[in-house]
This record gives sequence, C-alpha cells and structure tokens, in this order.
Amino acid sequence: MALSPTHDVPQDVPRSDGETPAPASRGLLPLLFTGNTAMYALYLGVGSVLLPLQIEHLDPAHKVANLGLVGGVSAIFATLFNPLAGALSDRSGRRNPWILGGGLAAVAAMALLGSVNSVLLVCIAWCLGQAAMNFYQAALTSVVPDRVPVERRGTASAAVGLGLPVGSTLGVLAASALSDHLRTGYLVLGLLVALAAVLFSGLARERRMPAKQPAPLHEQAAAFLGVLREPDFRWAFIGRALLVLGYFAVVGYQLYILQDHIRLPDGLTPEKAIAILTPVSAVTMALSTVAGGVLSDRLDRRKLFVGLSAALSALALLIPVISPSWPGMLVFSAVNGLAFGCFMAVDTALVTMVLPKAEDAARDMGVLNIANAGPQIVAPFVASAVVGLGGYTPLFLLGAALAVAGALAVRPIRGVR
Repeated sequence: MALSPTHDVPQDVPRSDGETPAPASRGLLPLLFTGNTAMYALYLGVGSVLLPLQIEHLDPAHKVANLGLVGGVSAIFATLFNPLAGALSDRSGRRNPWILGGGLAAVAAMALLGSVNSVLLVCIAWCLGQAAMNFYQAALTSVVPDRVPVERRGTASAAVGLGLPVGSTLGVLAASALSDHLRTGYLVLGLLVALAAVLFSGLARERRMPAKQPAPLHEQAAAFLGVLREPDFRWAFIGRALLVLGYFAVVGYQLYILQDHIRLPDGLTPEKAIAILTPVSAVTMALSTVAGGVLSDRLDRRKLFVGLSAALSALALLIPVISPSWPGMLVFSAVNGLAFGCFMAVDTALVTMVLPKAEDAARDMGVLNIANAGPQIVAPFVASAVVGLGGYTPLFLLGAALAVAGALAVRPIRGVR
C-alpha cells in the first residue's frame, strides 16, 4: 500500500492478517548488516577481481568480450531467480530457511567456479552461483518490510546499505590478496556467505506468516507484471534500473580500465590499485549511507536524497573523462561512493513505502531486484560494445547520462515525498 503524498505520521503497512510489522528486535539490524556484508563481499570480490582474472587467464585476447558474455548470461539467471525465490519465500511464510539454504548452496557453487578451466564452464558455474545467491538475497531483502516499522525504514535501510561499502572492501581485499590462488579466493567468499546465513537464521527470530496457496503459473506471471502497473513502484523501478545500469557498466570493467586506460604510478599493479580504490569508495559510501538513511527519516524526505545522489553519481563518472589518471580515479572512487551509498540506502527505504501489498513483499521486492539484476544483463554487452567501438571514455559518458536519467525518474513518484 503506497503512502499518500502528504502523510505526516508514518503508518505501518498492514499485513494480510491485519497486523502490522512488529518493532524490530535490537539484534536485527546488526544481523542485517552482517548478512548484506557477506553478500556484497562475494558479489564484488568475484565480479571485480576473481572473475575478470580467471577469464583473462583463460583467453587474454578476448577478455573484454568474454567477460561481457559471462556477466550478461549469469545476470539473466539472477533476474529469473530473484523474483522466483521471493515468491517461494512468500508462499512458505518463512525467510530464514531460504537465507540458510541459499548461503550454504553458495559454498558449493563457489567451489565449482574455482575448479573449472574454460570460459563456458565458468559461465555455467557462475550462473549456478547467481541462482544460489539470489535465493539468499531475495529472502534477506524482504526482512526489512516484514519486520521493521515504516518510521524506522530509513535507519534499517542504512544498516542494510552499510553492507555494500564494508562488504565490497572485505571482498575485494580478500580477492586481491588471493589473486594468485583463485580457487581459494572463491571458496573463502562462499564460506563467508554461509557463515552469515547460519548466524542470521540462528539468531534472528522470525514470526511465521500465513503460508500462501500455490497459484497457477499464468497468475504468478500476471502478478509479477501487475506490480509494475502501480505508477509509484514503476518509477522507482525505472530510476533504480537506470542508475544500476550506468554503475555496473563501469564498475564491472574496473580491472580492465586500470589495466588499459588509466596511467598508474610505477610499481602499482591494477590488482593493488583496486585494493586501494575500494576502501576509499567504501569510507565515503559508509558515511553517506548512514547520513542519508538517518536524515531521510528525520526530514521525512526520500525523493530529494535519491535524486541528488543520482545526479552526484553522474558528476563522479565525468571525473575519469577529465582526468584519466591515478589521482582522478581516487577522486572518482570517493565521490562515486558518496553518491551510490546515499542512493541505495534511501532508495531502498523509498521502495518499501510504495509496495502495493505487504503480504507480497518478498515477491514485489524480487520484482524490484530485477532493476538490480536486469541492467547487469545489459551492462556487460553494452560496455563491451562501447569499449570495442570507442574505448573507455565513452563508457564513462554513458554511465553519467544514465545516472542523470535515474535522478529524473524519481520526480513523478507521488506516494512518497
């Protein structure tokens, strides 16, 4: 249920049983932070370091095209499995078992990924990894609308959002340290997710919701599409998709950008450069995540923060165009982290406020996560084509244009200020 444009006192979204989300337990936010930290550690450690290195080792001459192919195909699996996992979680009335199952399955997928020796097998193994991680992610994402009252959604989303800078730093540092031992690197990141899943499912108390009866496939497909008919949700979806597309078109190729485009100081390898840039981005991202989430709660303003942070992301992406140098990349990482952290924290809170039905929260958040995973299908293909035609400068310009479009997309939202 969307909130009215002029609400003064935030109201909790009712459940199908007439109840509202219970106040979040004191330990829930740290567990959400831990669960998301592990998730982003795997995503960023694999996507930014281990996977590009593995593909480069297998076929150096075609690394850009192969990374685009593997990234695009695996993202299709992410797109398909996230709303499916959300719907299964809704149907069961549980979140914790799906978090645990997805986390444990991630270990097996990472072990497989580290042992394969062809681009085709890498693609298959990473697809399986995406499937496992999206069962984990879909259930974990739904915990906030399930268990946190509306007036605390910004703070809860900040706890969730902090997982990105901390997890990305942890994942990239671990992956960079193990860049000469890819199999071990994959396994370490998989075990980190499994440990977080065990902690969350063991310590986060869950109030079981009424299980939903299975619906025919055509009804499920209609329900997935139906949520996009809600104007506020649709604009939130579009804004998220545009910014994520621009972000991952650049970030997914960061290792190759550092190898082939940026003038690095003598003695600084691209792997070491990523290990420096990631903490720089993480610090500013952490600051803006907390500040954006808390301030958006206090001021009861979401659209303002989302729009400004998307616009700032566009400015950040212009920095490497103006200065394709190591200092330019340091400034880019700091400003981009500041923008992206605030955007993800506040935009997540905004989205939970425009969900049509609380009882379908996991399914609808899964549909929204298509705006995360869907652009990652397109981003590798677009990025490899752009780089192949004009190099990395047009790639940064494209990312900036998409971020501006994402900032403008939140303006028509009426149910949240």
